[in-house]
Amino acid sequence: MRRNLDLSALRALAAIADFGGVTRAAHVLNLTQSAVSMQIKRLEESLDVTLLDRTGRGVALTATGDQLLAYARRILALNDEAVERLTDTDFEGEIVIIVPHDIVYPHIPQVLRHFQTMYPRMQVQLQARNTRKAKEAFSKGDCDLILTTESHCEPGGETLTRLPLIWIGAPGGLAWRQRPLRLALGRYCVFRPGIVAALDRAGVPWEAAVESESDRTLDAAVSCDMAVHALLAGTEPPHAERIAHGGALPELSSHLVNLYVRPGSPKPGVTALADLLRKAWDSDGRASMGLAAE
Repeated sequence: MRRNLDLSALRALAAIADFGGVTRAAHVLNLTQSAVSMQIKRLEESLDVTLLDRTGRGVALTATGDQLLAYARRILALNDEAVERLTDTDFEGEIVIIVPHDIVYPHIPQVLRHFQTMYPRMQVQLQARNTRKAKEAFSKGDCDLILTTESHCEPGGETLTRLPLIWIGAPGGLAWRQRPLRLALGRYCVFRPGIVAALDRAGVPWEAAVESESDRTLDAAVSCDMAVHALLAGTEPPHAERIAHGGALPELSSHLVNLYVRPGSPKPGVTALADLLRKAWDSDGRASMGLAAE
C-alpha cells in the first residue's frame, strides 16, 4: 500500500530548514514547538528514517532530511499553486519593500520564500537602500514597507529588535591590528558617527581606507583584509567574521531594527508580509535571550 506524505509535516520540515530550528519554525507557522516536533516525529516514523540530527547544540537536517526537503518544496509549491488557482483571488498585485543592505541577511530571503509560498500571485519587489533613502521613499509613498536601522524609532514605526554593533574583518585578517586603524566607511551609513566617536573616545587613531556608497565595495575591502567595518550582530556576510580583538578596539553601541508600514494600505498582502517580518525578528530576539534552544 502506498503511503501519503503529510503536507503539514512537510511544511514544518521546510520551515525548520529555512529558519534554523524547531522553535523558530513553530513561531512562523503559528504552532507550538511540541506540535512541530510531533509532526516531524510522525513523518520520520511513517518513512522509517531520521530527518533531523539532534546530537549537537542545535538541530540540523540529516542527509535524508535534505533529500526529502527537495521533494517537500516541490510538493508544497504544487499544492499551494493548485489551491490558490482554484480558490482565493484577492491576494494579487505587487508589494514594494525597502531594506538596508546590511540587514537583508539572514532573515529576508526566508521571509520572502515563505510569503511567495503563501501568496504566489503577489509579486514582491525588494530594494536595498540605506535607511535615509528608504525613509525618503516611504514618505513619498514609493513603497509599502521599509525596514530601518536607527538609534530610535519615529512615530508610525515599530521596533522589531535591538542589536549591538560588532567589528568585522577578513577571516584570519590582521587589518584590525594596524594603526591608524583602516576603516571601510559607508558615505551615508547611519552607524558611521557612532563608530568614529567610539574610536576617538578610546584614543584609537584611524583613517578611511575606503569610503563609498556601494556596500559591495565595502564588502570587498573587508574581505581582502584592506580594512575593517562594523555591522549589526548576526548580519555578518560569509566572507567576513567577527573580530576577536580582546579589547584592542572599543565596544560599539546598539541599534534598533524598525519596521514602517504604509498606513491604510489597500493591499492585503502587506499585512501578511509585515507579520512574517515581525515573527522572523522576534525569533531572533528570543534566541538572543536564550528562549530558543534549537
